[in-house]
Amino acid sequence: MERDSHQRVEMNPIVIQKDLFRKRLFDIIASTILIVCCIPLFLILPVLIVINSGRPVFFTQSRTGRNHEQFTIIKFRTMKQTNNDGNVHKYNWNGGVPDDFVFKSSFDSKVTPIGKVLRKYSLDEVPQLFNVLLGSMSMVGPRPEIPEITACYNSRQAKRLHVKPGLTGYAQINGRSEINHGQKIEYDLYYVENRSFLFDMKILLATVKYVVMGKGAY
Repeated sequence: MERDSHQRVEMNPIVIQKDLFRKRLFDIIASTILIVCCIPLFLILPVLIVINSGRPVFFTQSRTGRNHEQFTIIKFRTMKQTNNDGNVHKYNWNGGVPDDFVFKSSFDSKVTPIGKVLRKYSLDEVPQLFNVLLGSMSMVGPRPEIPEITACYNSRQAKRLHVKPGLTGYAQINGRSEINHGQKIEYDLYYVENRSFLFDMKILLATVKYVVMGKGAY
């Protein structure tokens, strides 16, 4: 993605505040409705996970939120490895995270059979609706990274942390796990610089299409 292909939109501070209020109100309403709608998933998926790969049902991990504040993310477990400690990842990059870095692999042998299905259709992310409801995440925003990666950000990459991380984002409708870190940063920065309530709605609608297709998620 070439950043020159997008025209940055300068936003009025008053408009930004109104959008932030609408965004938070929408997050509360949308996450509450979706949690209620997903009650069958919260009943069925834990049973399938236990039958397929035992316990625990949930995977929790520290992630970096807005302005480098850390919070605990919750997902349905998709990996054979049950160690919830994100510190197993060690990176020592100087000058920022390399553009060609890819965190996930479609050939990850640690993913359980049921986990592959959950990841393909993003069902493992459903518990993060509680993160949205409690305010550590938003329905739309850059996907949250682990602190071991964000600690290596350069000043430009760190700009993606100016907003709350999201359940879905602009990068997720432009390749999801198929794009590298550099491409993801470009999409995330474009979102940060052009965010609006209307833009969020467009991303959410596009996300439905990508999730149903199960494209680009590992």
